[in-house]
Amino acid sequence: MFSKVLTVSELNSYIKRVVDNDYILKNSRIKGEISNLKIHSSGHIYFSLKDEDSKISAVMFRSYGENISFQPQNGMNVEVKGRVSVYIKDGAYQIYIEEMKIDGLGDLNKAYEELKAKLLREGLFDDTYKKPLPINPISIAVVTSPTGAAIRDIINVISRRNPYVDIKIFPTLVQGIHAAANIESAIKAANNESSTELIILARGGGSIEELWAFNEEVVAYAIHNSKKPIITGIGHETDFTIADFASDKRASTPSAAAEIAVTSFVEIDDKLNYYKHKLYSAIKRNFEMEKSRTNILASKLKQYNPVAYIANQYTFIDGYKVRLNKAIENNLKFQKNRLVYLNSMLNANNPLGIISKGYSILRNEDGKVISTKVALAEEKKVEVILQDGSTFINIGVGEEHGK
Repeated sequence: MFSKVLTVSELNSYIKRVVDNDYILKNSRIKGEISNLKIHSSGHIYFSLKDEDSKISAVMFRSYGENISFQPQNGMNVEVKGRVSVYIKDGAYQIYIEEMKIDGLGDLNKAYEELKAKLLREGLFDDTYKKPLPINPISIAVVTSPTGAAIRDIINVISRRNPYVDIKIFPTLVQGIHAAANIESAIKAANNESSTELIILARGGGSIEELWAFNEEVVAYAIHNSKKPIITGIGHETDFTIADFASDKRASTPSAAAEIAVTSFVEIDDKLNYYKHKLYSAIKRNFEMEKSRTNILASKLKQYNPVAYIANQYTFIDGYKVRLNKAIENNLKFQKNRLVYLNSMLNANNPLGIISKGYSILRNEDGKVISTKVALAEEKKVEVILQDGSTFINIGVGEEHGK
């Protein structure tokens, strides 16, 4: 039997055709453990898929890799769907993967709990790092898929509650191997927007694999390092991701996140009207109180008006004037009568009155009245006071001048 001699390339090409035409090999479903994982900058994923006894090389091109909902990791058990083919250049066969999913949730839950414990030890979940939410933000950044239901729900809720809030969308992948890095970049971009007051990080519901990007360490640190407060609204109420623990506030859904972020304009208006009424009532009450106080002061001012007081004092002064004049008049009358009396007494006892009756008064040279003969006998010269004047006469000492 004749056998054709083949080149290496021809052999590998032949084997490739045989393999590619095999129904089972081109529709393979394989499960195994990921090892030697390498995610190329081009987006292609290269790794080995192994079990206890064997392994096979695997490649997942970017167009398929973007559709997976989790981040592949070494040691992770997966189930893949693809086709087995031969790489002619090396003569090696490998599986070209089109779909990949976690083989059970055990590995994901384990990775979730391990990362959660690690970040908890590092303090990323501490309340001391939680930033307070602004009360009435007017500029909100939303980090989410621009085409998902989450962004529509958020816009509807915010617009309904307060149509004056400015919403800036920072689009990002929310699942797939590039989603975590994409989310990190979007959060940084939202922080760099100076007008941003609050960030909403959101995604609609999904399986744990679909939400896995929000369980990545890079996303947790991006939230922790954000200078602007972040509210997370990821999945459904029962879904808790690492991002929720790292955020400043966790909401159960994207719509709930929008509810928390924005105060209802109607509520604000009602509150303003309430305080307006309360302020008006307080002003009115204070005005009435001050008016009453002013009336009391006016009454007191009228009562103690200095003009009235001075007028009353003039009345008192007039009374005092009348009484003073009366007292002066009475005193003058009294003093006049007393003077008349004293004058009559003086006239009655005036020695000159005796002289007018023909008598005279003798005084010595010292002015003393001489009233006895003995005193007269001792004088040489005496003054004789008569009705029309006085004169001095010499008298011999020891002579008797009368009986």
